[in-house]
Amino acid sequence: MAKKIQVRDLTLRDGQQSLFATRLKQENVDKLLPLYKDARFYIMEVWGGAVPDSVMRYLGESPWDRLRECSKAMKGISLLSALSRGRNLFGYVPYPDYVLEGFYKEAIKNGLNVMRIFDALNDLDNIRESVRLINELGGISDTAVCYTVDPKGTKEEEKIFTDEYFVEKAKAMEALGAKMITLKDMAGLVNPARIYTLMPKLKEALKVPVDFHTHCTPGYGLASVLTAIIQGVDIIDTNIWWFGGGSAAPAIELIWIFCQKLGVELEVNMDAVAKIRKELVNARKALSDFDLNKNNWPKDFDEAYKAMPAEIDAEFDKAIEYAKECKEAELLEACHKIEAYFGFPKPNEIVKNAEVPGGMYSNMVANLRALNAEDVLEEAMALIPKVRRDAGLVPLVTPTSQIVGSQAVALALDRRNGKPDYSNKNNQFIGLVKGEYGKTPVAVDPKFREQITGSPEEKPYDVSTYRKPANPEFEGAPLAKNDEEYLLLQLLPAVATNYLKSVRKAEKAAAAPAPEVKKEKKEDIVITGTVEVAPMGGKVLEVKCKPGDKLEPGDVYMVYEAMKMENDLEAEEGGIVKRVLVDEGDTIATDQPLVEYE
Repeated sequence: MAKKIQVRDLTLRDGQQSLFATRLKQENVDKLLPLYKDARFYIMEVWGGAVPDSVMRYLGESPWDRLRECSKAMKGISLLSALSRGRNLFGYVPYPDYVLEGFYKEAIKNGLNVMRIFDALNDLDNIRESVRLINELGGISDTAVCYTVDPKGTKEEEKIFTDEYFVEKAKAMEALGAKMITLKDMAGLVNPARIYTLMPKLKEALKVPVDFHTHCTPGYGLASVLTAIIQGVDIIDTNIWWFGGGSAAPAIELIWIFCQKLGVELEVNMDAVAKIRKELVNARKALSDFDLNKNNWPKDFDEAYKAMPAEIDAEFDKAIEYAKECKEAELLEACHKIEAYFGFPKPNEIVKNAEVPGGMYSNMVANLRALNAEDVLEEAMALIPKVRRDAGLVPLVTPTSQIVGSQAVALALDRRNGKPDYSNKNNQFIGLVKGEYGKTPVAVDPKFREQITGSPEEKPYDVSTYRKPANPEFEGAPLAKNDEEYLLLQLLPAVATNYLKSVRKAEKAAAAPAPEVKKEKKEDIVITGTVEVAPMGGKVLEVKCKPGDKLEPGDVYMVYEAMKMENDLEAEEGGIVKRVLVDEGDTIATDQPLVEYE
């Protein structure tokens, strides 16, 4: 009897997040869903991660509609899964149990089956309640051990992230009640030799199924998935061709070729996958503004496979033998030749050296491109390992990847502007160093904590201090009209507020279109006094001063968002405010004047 491997398709969530900054619109998803019915993937990941945030923030769409439409179309054929950050859900702060319960209950009601739960710090206390709640509410709890590596040059006896570290974390998660365990390699750092030793240890230690999730960014992904299959994994994560490879997970088509040669049954209808592949071409074209490889697409699989020369076919056979013998260098060479023939990107050496996830990289590129500051990228990438070490050697996965990435950009800008390191700190980085996100793998240096937070003492987040956000009035009525809208306010207050305001405005415009109101252009204003300027481009969330106010150096006069992180802007000059030059909701550029003094 042939060995069977089950598949979790990531195309509609992690695939688009890793390659296209999570900009896939509902209209494109709707065209794909009917084709997925016949594919019969074991699991389809369609929600969670950056999707709830991004569909509101960038697309003006409802996260709940996204989940409902997927559930309606699939009708239970494939299990639908989402990615949850445990105590942080899909947001950036820890939430109390009643918020977790409300969100999980609504998600399961709207069609969610599997919740993959992880904590960016691998802090078990941060996933405990999520596992319990998902199980009690009738869902399937899938807990993820976040894979990371020790900094380069760490002595063998001083390493923390050993095989035993990951096995013990997995066993503890199973003891909490997890129904499956995922080794979550968000940065693609699991090399084949490591998965060769680690996968058998996980299989031996666990009774529940083991899933392997990785990315191709540094060049290990295809070889490591092949090795995981040979070494006994139960479920693998893949994407369909046009959304695979590069900074995403491997393409299922290449895995299918390996499985054919291994005599392993991949539990997917590949004829149906071919139909999805053809429609994905149009979906990718629609995402061209966010495509990291817009001028370097892979070859059409059907044409390239049909014309595949004997020497490339032989590389598949070589790769299988090298994987069985754990000859890593030869295995990687064979897989890279295969990927090169099919036109997938070469290993990203910058990402490999900085040890960052593909989704983090694509989001940094997309945000810096929007800010017209792409020239900062290389400097920021080089600073990520330093920021990570300073913050307690945290694994890089949302939200820590966003926090560290944003702070690395700020640090690069500090150095460019001749300022001391960490002159500009995002609020979430302060919280991470303070201890609000949980226990870091390595203790933060008290001197560094004092530099960042003002105190050397660790101060964990107390969920009892959480206060429900107000449901503000908007034009005489509550902004959130029902429970699911209010849950969005609880989860992502600033993003949901802007989204719901746009929904209410659209509803009003549909009922009675309002006349166009012309506003004075800010660029016509002549500035004569000293000003406070934006250290980094972003979006104004809150203005905390008005004309006539006196600001002292260090006073917080504005809150803005950059790289998805909230930042307090403190006055450097100080003085009597003459004019505030931006409004809440405005998009601002680096060095743009914000406040003018008398």
